[in-house]
Amino acid sequence: MTSVPPAPSASAPGIVTAVGIGADGWAGLPETSRAALAGAEVLIGGARQLELVPESCAGERVAWPSPLRPAVAGLLAAHAGRRIAVLASGDPMFHGIGRALAEEVGAERLRVLPHPSSVSLACARLGWPVEETEIVSAVGRPLARLAAVLHDGRRVLVLSAGAATPGEVAGLLRERGFGASPMRVLARLGAPDETVTAGTAEGWDAPPGAALNIVAVECRRDPGTPRLGAVPGLPDEAYEHDGQLTKRYVRAATLAALAPAPGELLWDIGGGSGSIAVEWMRAHPSCRALSVERDPVRAARIGGNAERLGVPALDVVTGRAPAALAGLPVPDAVFIGGGLTAPGMVGACWDALPPGGRLVANTVTLESEAVLTEWYRRHGGELVRLAVAHAVPVGGFTGWRQAMPVTQWSVTKPSPSLAHVPSGEIA
Repeated sequence: MTSVPPAPSASAPGIVTAVGIGADGWAGLPETSRAALAGAEVLIGGARQLELVPESCAGERVAWPSPLRPAVAGLLAAHAGRRIAVLASGDPMFHGIGRALAEEVGAERLRVLPHPSSVSLACARLGWPVEETEIVSAVGRPLARLAAVLHDGRRVLVLSAGAATPGEVAGLLRERGFGASPMRVLARLGAPDETVTAGTAEGWDAPPGAALNIVAVECRRDPGTPRLGAVPGLPDEAYEHDGQLTKRYVRAATLAALAPAPGELLWDIGGGSGSIAVEWMRAHPSCRALSVERDPVRAARIGGNAERLGVPALDVVTGRAPAALAGLPVPDAVFIGGGLTAPGMVGACWDALPPGGRLVANTVTLESEAVLTEWYRRHGGELVRLAVAHAVPVGGFTGWRQAMPVTQWSVTKPSPSLAHVPSGEIA
């Protein structure tokens, strides 16, 4: 067991202090935060935040440039050796500048003095438990991410990027079949002129108000809107496709074999409609995916499906694998949904995986099945046949219609010490 050092003092050399401040400004700060700002030689923050600090705090004032993130290291270096205080809205470690500061100077040189976040203040006004409320940030991120958390009865807070965000939220809710959802816009939380505007997404006509706002949504699914669950296996109708779609039940089994975990990266080879990559990313907000598709029309369709289903960060690579795989970031898992007989395809994917990485490949043809059988013989894993039949009318009766069976190979790459066959021996 090791002891953890106490939080650094603002007077210690090389320490950067991040001070959270609310819309109520100086009056809402505790004495510790006031002292940190008063004793700073340099105050860094947004123009609005700097205006909240009285002139009695005599430190040099530096406004963040735009874009902000690339400038952090340079600004800190320019003022190295001085007592630096960085202003942040609310809690610096909640969608704030605190993350960038920690990445640049390290936790041991960062002192954080948080203020209640806009989420905490909004939940206090609404009577919503914070731990049961979904949070989506539109600040520097696509608002389309909201679509991934729209479930009937759920409560969502959207961190606005500006005065236009509430209207954009209302528009997205209408487009996704949640127009009946009640909305409240809480502006300038904590300030004397705090306001609340209420309505529904379908009838939202409020003009843009204060730029500093948060949008509260109580999700209500409109009649006739398809229900999209939280686990893999969305209805096939949720996707636009030209027939190149891993069907629902096989898709669910495939995602189970791929086993997405937070923060992991998937290569989806032969993306088709992008359904595997989309549902990988819907498994957790931090999951990432690259969908490789040679057909430009299908590649564009993958992007549209990702946007509509709430994972706009899905990266689509237009090109033919395995050549298109060169230079891509190392994956945690690979799915091959097409092109198994292309020379070097499986070998390239296998070689790209780190030890512990997973590979899953599906096929319906005998030729591709022969490739998977050979890889299974040499490297083990699990080889299964997935068969799905649907009940259909047969005259006045009902019978089964069998879909083409799918052969699936799934395997975890062993560490080099356990590998017994060079992957390059297999085409």
